[in-house]
Amino acid sequence: METPFPPFEPNGPAEEGRGPRLSQIPMRMVIPNVITVLAICAGLTGVRLAFENRFEMAVSMVLLAAFLDGVDGRVARMMKGSSKFGAQMDSLADIVNFGVAPALVLYFFMLDQARTFGWIAALLYCIACCLRLARFNVMIENPRIPLWQGNYFIGVPAPAGAMLVLLPVYLGFLGFAPTRLLAFAAAIYTVAIAFLLVSRLPVYNGKAAGSLIRRDVVMPLILGVVLYVAFLMSYTWETLTLTALAYLVFLPFSVAAWHRRMAAEATALPEPESSESPPQQ
Repeated sequence: METPFPPFEPNGPAEEGRGPRLSQIPMRMVIPNVITVLAICAGLTGVRLAFENRFEMAVSMVLLAAFLDGVDGRVARMMKGSSKFGAQMDSLADIVNFGVAPALVLYFFMLDQARTFGWIAALLYCIACCLRLARFNVMIENPRIPLWQGNYFIGVPAPAGAMLVLLPVYLGFLGFAPTRLLAFAAAIYTVAIAFLLVSRLPVYNGKAAGSLIRRDVVMPLILGVVLYVAFLMSYTWETLTLTALAYLVFLPFSVAAWHRRMAAEATALPEPESSESPPQQ
C-alpha cells in the first residue's frame, strides 16, 4: 500500500547492481533513530521549560537529551544498526542538544540581565558548538591522523561543553542569586567555554583504556559508579558543580599528557640519513 511518505533509505538510494531494494527495514536500524528524535524532543522541551521559568526541569531535560544523544550511537553499534541517515541525524541533534538548548536555558536564567552582551555570549557559544561539531565530522574521515592521537579530542567535546556552560545555572540553584554583575561574569565564562570548543586544546577521551579492565578493578569501579549516581540523585546540583570544576581542572593534565606523547614520538623517530657520500679511502 502506497503512503504519502517517502521510503526510509538508511544508507541513501540503492545503487544499481547492489541487489533488490528491501521493502521492509529491520527494527535494529530504526530504534537508534527513535532515540535520537527523543533526545531532540527533550532538548527542545528544556527550552520551553526555560521560557516558563521552570529552570530545574529545564536543566534536567537538557541533561536527559545529552544522555540520550550519547546512548543512541552506542545502541546502533551494539545492535549493528548504524547507517548514514542515523549519523546525519545524530550530528544535527548534537547542535540542538549541546548548542542551542544549553545556551537558551542559560540566557533565560541569567544572561538576559547582561542585555546585548549576554545574548552575544549565548550566540557565540551556539556558533562555536556548530563549528566544533563540523570540524569533528571532517577530522574523523582523515586517515593520516596517527593512531595514538585518536585518544584525544581536539577542543572540548560538545557534550562536555554543554555540561560546562551550565555551571552558572548550577550555582544559581545552590543559592547564588543571578544578579546583573554575575550575569556579566557568566557571559564572560560562556565566551571562554565557546573558545575551548573551537580551540586546538587536546582533551583525553579515554579510548586508550580499551574495553577490558583488570579483575581487581571491577568491584571498585562498580562501587564508584554507584556512589557517583547516588550523589547525583541526592545532591544533584552540588555533584554537577563539582563535576564541571573537576573537568576544568583535568584539562591542563590532558594537555601535559599530549605534549609528553608528542615529545616521545619526536625522539622515537629515526634520524634522517645524510645525503653526502662517505669519504673515499
